[in-house]
Amino acid sequence: MKEAIELEKKEIVEIVEKQRRFFAIGKTRSVDFRIEQLLKLKAAIEGNEKKLLAALGKDLGKSEIEGYLSEIGLSLGEIDHMVRYLEQYARPKKVKTPLIYFGARSFVVSEPLGVVLILAPWNYPFQLLVSPLIGALAAGNCAVLKPSELAGNVSSAISEILRSAFPEEYLAVFEGGVETSTTLLDQKFDHIFFTGGEAVGKVVMKAAARHLTPVTLELGGKSPCIVEEDADLAIAARRIAWGKFLNAGQTCVAPDYLLVQKNAKRELLDFLKATIQDFFGADPIESPFYGRIIDERHFDRLEGLLADAEVFSGGHRVKSEKYFEPTLLHGVSPDSPIMSEEIFGPLLPVLEYEKLSDAIAFVNGRPKPLALYFFSGDKEKQQRILRETSSGGVCLNDTVIHISTNDLPFGGVGASGMGSYHGRASFDTFSHRKGVLRNTQAFDLKLKYPPYRLSLAFLKKMMPWTMR
Repeated sequence: MKEAIELEKKEIVEIVEKQRRFFAIGKTRSVDFRIEQLLKLKAAIEGNEKKLLAALGKDLGKSEIEGYLSEIGLSLGEIDHMVRYLEQYARPKKVKTPLIYFGARSFVVSEPLGVVLILAPWNYPFQLLVSPLIGALAAGNCAVLKPSELAGNVSSAISEILRSAFPEEYLAVFEGGVETSTTLLDQKFDHIFFTGGEAVGKVVMKAAARHLTPVTLELGGKSPCIVEEDADLAIAARRIAWGKFLNAGQTCVAPDYLLVQKNAKRELLDFLKATIQDFFGADPIESPFYGRIIDERHFDRLEGLLADAEVFSGGHRVKSEKYFEPTLLHGVSPDSPIMSEEIFGPLLPVLEYEKLSDAIAFVNGRPKPLALYFFSGDKEKQQRILRETSSGGVCLNDTVIHISTNDLPFGGVGASGMGSYHGRASFDTFSHRKGVLRNTQAFDLKLKYPPYRLSLAFLKKMMPWTMR
C-alpha cells in the first residue's frame, strides 16, 4: 500500500511538471487551439454518452433523462456557449484612460493562469467536473482533474474517456481517495477549483495557502425557500418538489427547508404531497425517475436527521437499496439537528412564519446560503428579498434553474463559497485580467518630472479634473 502511494505521488509530481513545460511552450494561448480542444471534449462526451449515462445510473440511480438533463446536456450546452463567445471573451477590452495621460491607451488583457487543479464532488460527478474544466480550457490552461471516488463508475468512465482524448501533459485525470487528494494538494498549482462541503473546503484553502494559490470554493449550506400566501401554491409545489427531489435531494442548491406563511402552510403541504405522487407514483421506489442515496454512510446520516421531526408524508426507506422516500416534515424545531446542517437528501422540513420580516430575520440569523428561493407575485416583496438578504444566488418563483443559465455567474458568498463560474464567469475565474497602459512616444509632458514647478494648491485643483 505504501509503495503504491509513493508511486502515485511520483506520477503526480511528474505530470504537474510535464504540464508546466507544455504550458510554457505557449500553445494553449491560441484561441483557435482552445476552441479545437473544446470541440474535442464535446466529441468525446457525445461519443461516450451511453457509457456515461449507465455509470450515472449505477452510482446514483439516475434515469437517462435526468442524467442527460442535469449532467451531460448541461455540459454540452456550456461547451457550445463557450465556443460561440470565446473570441469575444479573449479579446483585449479597451477601458477609459484619465486625461492626465493624454495620448495613452488603456486595455485589459485576459491571460491563462497556467496549471489548474479541479476537485469534483460525487452528487453530480460528471457535470461538476466538466463544467469548471470547460472554463479552464477556454481560458488557455492545462488541467489536472480529481473526480470523486464515491461515484466510482462515473470516475472510471471519465478517466477512460479523457485519457483517450487528451495527452496528459495537457489534461490529466487522477482517481483515488483521500491520499490522492492530499498528494495533489501538496503540489503548487496556479488555481484550485473545489466543489464540496465546507469542512473539506477549509482543508483545500489551508493547503492552497502554503503556495499562495488562489481558490474557487463552491460549497453549499442550507438554502431556504420562502413562500408567501399570495403565491400560486400549486405551481410553487411543483417547482419546489422538482428542485428538492431531483437527484434524490443530493443537490447543493436544493431547497433545504421551507418557510411558509402560516395561512398557506397546510394547503402547500397538501399540494406537495400530491405533487410527489404525480412525479413518482404511489410508491417512488418503483419509479424509474427517482434516484438513490450515494452510499450507506450518507443513508445513515439522513436517517439520524429524522429523529426530532414529525413526518407529514413519506419516510419509507430501504437501506439495502439505498432508497429514501421523498419526505415532508413539519413540527420541526429551528434548533433541531436537521436545521443546523445541510440535509443533502430527500427530507424537506416545513416551518411557518407570520410576516415576511420574520422569514427574512430567520434567514439572516444563519450563515449565508448558496441559493435563496422566494415565491410571491408581489414585485415589491421580491425587491425586498433582494435588498434585505444575502445569498450566492436567488431564484424568484422557481428553484434551481438559475444555475443552468450561462449568462448568470454561479457561486457562493460567505460560508457557501467564494468565486463564481458558468459562461463568462468561468473564463474570468481561470484567467488573470492584466491591466495594460500603452503610452505614446510622440511627445512627453515634463510636468510630471522633478524639479516640480506646480504649486500644491494648483495640483489639488487640477488633479481631480484630469483623473476623470
